[in-house]
Amino acid sequence: MRIGAVSHPTAPERVTALIGISDIEAAAQRIAGHVVRTPTVPSPGLSTLLGVPVTVKLELLQRTGSFKARGATAKLLSLTEAERAAGVVAMSGGNHGVAVAVMAAALDVKATVVMPRTAPARSIALAEEAGASLRLTDGMAEAFQLVDRLRDEGLTLVHPFDDPVVIAGQGTVGLEFADDADELTDVLVSVGGGGLIAGVAAALRARRPDVRVWGVETAGAEAMSEALAAGGPLPVALSSVVTTLSAPSVSQLTYDHVSTLVSEVLVVPDQEAVEGCLDLAEHAKLWTEPAAGCLLPAARQVRKRVGDDARLGLVVCGGNTTTREILGWAEQFGLL
Repeated sequence: MRIGAVSHPTAPERVTALIGISDIEAAAQRIAGHVVRTPTVPSPGLSTLLGVPVTVKLELLQRTGSFKARGATAKLLSLTEAERAAGVVAMSGGNHGVAVAVMAAALDVKATVVMPRTAPARSIALAEEAGASLRLTDGMAEAFQLVDRLRDEGLTLVHPFDDPVVIAGQGTVGLEFADDADELTDVLVSVGGGGLIAGVAAALRARRPDVRVWGVETAGAEAMSEALAAGGPLPVALSSVVTTLSAPSVSQLTYDHVSTLVSEVLVVPDQEAVEGCLDLAEHAKLWTEPAAGCLLPAARQVRKRVGDDARLGLVVCGGNTTTREILGWAEQFGLL
């Protein structure tokens, strides 16, 4: 198994203010009536497969099929009347756009969603079905550029990760995990722009300070790994099939959280992420997207490093992919 690990350098001397546990607790209260408190359960199948106890946080059972509903709801509920009236705009590789579209409709806020044409077909359809005004671009970089123009025209940005309110919303995943799981030594979290891992790490640092947090990216979607290696955010080239992790760069806000709170970021090849989806389906009875499938090969690496005393936690971030897409990737990588 080829997994590269990028450990972060010494934390920078000047760090932007990190999200605190009080911010996350306030977000949890705000969104409680709008999102699902997803199950946190032991996985006998994964425990047998990895040889140590494994607990999974099932965010694929969240509204809209991923954790993104949390941050989107927290942000939408924080808007002023003027911002609500102006409407919101979001850019996304899939899940964030669906979450903003669905939750904005539920809260009677007009939403525009910008996605690359490479986004999962199901995500594009769901955002449109929810009533959002959908704009498609040739890639994620073009999506971010279009959103900048729409924001200048007066729409209120709901950023997928560069927003403390959104990060606090995503941090409620970690809050619930800390409260509901049995013993944990290591928690693995997928990384795109870094909003989820920033919030989860902040929550776990406060509630379970001895737990190590590991980030997981796919090769060709290494915005956080490259930022950690460079000492700060920078634009990166994208080539991964995992579009839901394909941020063209992380933000200073998410970088500061990860460089301060996260042990390492592991990089998993696309093939192993897709194989992880197949293994999760077979051994854990979970239908996941590759953004969650990448956790399993990374978990094998963490288990090897930590040894028999490991007690692993996996944040299964989402399941928004179709049978056709999974089978297509599996055939592409010779896994069938």
